[in-house]
Parts: sequence; C-alpha cells; structure tokens
Amino acid sequence: MEFETFTLSNGLRFVHKRVKSAVAYCGLTVNVGTRDELEHEHGMAHFLEHMFFKGTKKRSSLRISSLLESRGGDLNAFTTKEETAVHAVVLRGDLSKAFDIISDIVFNPTFPPAELEKEKAVVCDEINLYLDNPSDTIFDEFEKMMFPASSLGRSILGSASSLYSFSQQGVQSFVNRCYTTDRMVFSSVGSFGVERVARLAAKYFAHLPGSVAQIRREPLSGYSVFGKECRKSTHQAHCLLGNRAFDYAHDSRFALHLLVNLLGGPSQNSRLSLALRETHGLAYGVEVASTLYSDCGVTTVYFGTEKNSVEKCLRVVDEELEKLRSDKLTPAQLRLAKRQMLGQILIGSESNEHTMLNMGKSLLAYGKVNSSKEIEERIRAVTAEQVQELACEIFNPKKMSSLIYR
Repeated sequence: MEFETFTLSNGLRFVHKRVKSAVAYCGLTVNVGTRDELEHEHGMAHFLEHMFFKGTKKRSSLRISSLLESRGGDLNAFTTKEETAVHAVVLRGDLSKAFDIISDIVFNPTFPPAELEKEKAVVCDEINLYLDNPSDTIFDEFEKMMFPASSLGRSILGSASSLYSFSQQGVQSFVNRCYTTDRMVFSSVGSFGVERVARLAAKYFAHLPGSVAQIRREPLSGYSVFGKECRKSTHQAHCLLGNRAFDYAHDSRFALHLLVNLLGGPSQNSRLSLALRETHGLAYGVEVASTLYSDCGVTTVYFGTEKNSVEKCLRVVDEELEKLRSDKLTPAQLRLAKRQMLGQILIGSESNEHTMLNMGKSLLAYGKVNSSKEIEERIRAVTAEQVQELACEIFNPKKMSSLIYR
C-alpha cells in the first residue's frame, strides 16, 4: 500500500508513506488561509504562522528555533489563500521531537505581547520586500480584480495598517474560530512504519479535544473582464493575462494541468517559451499557471519583456493561444505532452518533502491521496478533444483579462 491513513477519535487525520531514507519529513496542514479571515483580520493567517514560533506554554522562541536545528533539522511553515502548513525535516531518529514541537507550537502558543509587536515589524519588512518585486505584486493585484469584494482576492501578507491593529486577543480569536481538528491533516514520509506514526500521534495529539469549524467560505460573485495598465519605475515590463477557472475537484483538472504544462510549464520546450524566448528572443521569464481553489480557480499567462516589446509579445501569445483553440493536438503531440508531464511528476515525487506536503493537501481536498498509478491513469485518459475544449473555454479572448506594468 503506497499510503496508509488513520484518524484519531478527536477527528485529526494522519497519512503516512514509507520510503527508504535516513531523513524523516512530517507536517500539519490546516484547511485555513487568507480566505478565512474577516475583513478586519487581513493578513492574520500569515501573521499567525509567524507567531506560532514565538513561544508556547513550555518553550521560548529560542528553544523552539533551536530544538530541531541543533540536530541538523529544520522547522518551517507557509500560508496560502486556503491553507497553512507547519512542517519539519529531521533525521529519522529525531521524529519524536518533530511531532512534539509541531504539536506544541500549533496547540499551545501563548502569543506574548512583546513578541507580537516585534513580529509586526518583521512582517512589515516582508511586505516591503515583496512590494519591491513587481513580478510578485502583479499576481496579487490581478487576483484582487479577478475576485472583487472577496477575501480570496486579498494578499496573503496583509497590510501595515491591518497588522498593527492585531492584538493578542484577536490572534487567539482567529485560532479558536479556525483551527479545529476537522480541518487538519498530519502527513509523514520516512523509513518507518505507520505503527510508529500511530504511537507518536497517540502521545502528542490524541489528548487534544475534537472540534468542528463554524466558518463558512463566502460564495464568489462573477467578475467583469478587465484590462489595466500601470506605469512603474522598472527596467522591464511585466504582463499578466488570465481568466477564471474551476475548482480543484473538477473532473477536467488533469486536462487543464496538461494544457497549462504544454503551453508554458517549467520546461524550455513549452510553446510560449519556444515562441517568445527561443524564436523571437523577446522574453526571459515566461510562465503559465493554474491555481485551483475549493470552489473556483484562476489560470494565468505571465511574461516579462522590454517595455517597447509588450505589443509584439502579446501578438505572439495570442497566436499560440489561437493555435490551441483551433488546432486539435495530433496523436503524437498528445503522446509527447503526456510523457513530459508524467516524467515531471515522477521526478517531483523523488522529493520526499514535496510528497509529504502533497499528501496532506490531497487528504484535505479530496478525502484521499491518489496513488502514482491512479494519477498516471487520469493523465493518460485525457483526450485531444478535452484539451482543445478547455483551450477554447479558458483562453476565450472575450473572457481574458490583462494587467500590464510598464
């Protein structure tokens, strides 16, 4: 069995994959992110991620940071629009310490007022660093217009004004409302059996009371197609095109991933990379991505270029999109696209940390973790007709929005 799962009586779920390695990976993924913030809590999910490391009922921030690092391990966390994860990598013999520290910082934080104020300044520096990078900020501004009047359209980092309004009571209130055992999955990968995971789960997590979230994500309204251009003091122009897509459980998600990978995935032989970079020498960075959420998604085409080359790049992009809309992939093209995508997935699966995080996300999203064989079967089942239909739907010129910095 590739993945083994079990659930504690408090509702906390566990998933484990056994591999041969001297290193162990584990993490707690929570179905809570920026989207679950109230209006006055903008940036709270990410700020909370920081505050988990600032002290518990039995550990200072210094002890938290040194417990695993002093043994060569690492403790880290990240926040997205719909998830927060706290994860660790340790030598196999230190697995118990990783379980202990993750349980402690997530379920016993004290949010010391002095640390609260210091961390506000740290996050503000993070915001300023981010604002200095237009290739990052353009995505946030695009989603703000793509999901108007929704928390899904707000930036993950928040703003200085919202951060400085946070109090110890406010942070604790967010935890009480959102961090419930029914929205959590603990995943692990390493050279040990699920029996060891179960023993550690019983020791560090079984005593926690079961809880059910009362939060409900607001339904999304429609969006109006937009085209916006901003003047920026940058050396190059940044361009983002996109359209809304569907949710992460949609039957067409594998066909969409194949389409996105074919058009502008990480490989240099993607269609847009070949057209913009290799053929015309117009762009260094080209990226097509699809971010799928619980009830919707967004597919984007990004490139950076010289400011006087924007229009030419846009014409090249339009030409490539039109080819996908009008010309069905040949059997050979479809076969090569599938082979490349499957190769990327298999190579990516060699990263045990990546696998561990994906397991937690999958169990939260789908209630199961697909095996490698199941994923391969779903990709091989994609047809040329499905790819063309999606290209016509997602890259419909009448539905595509644009944001340009230059």
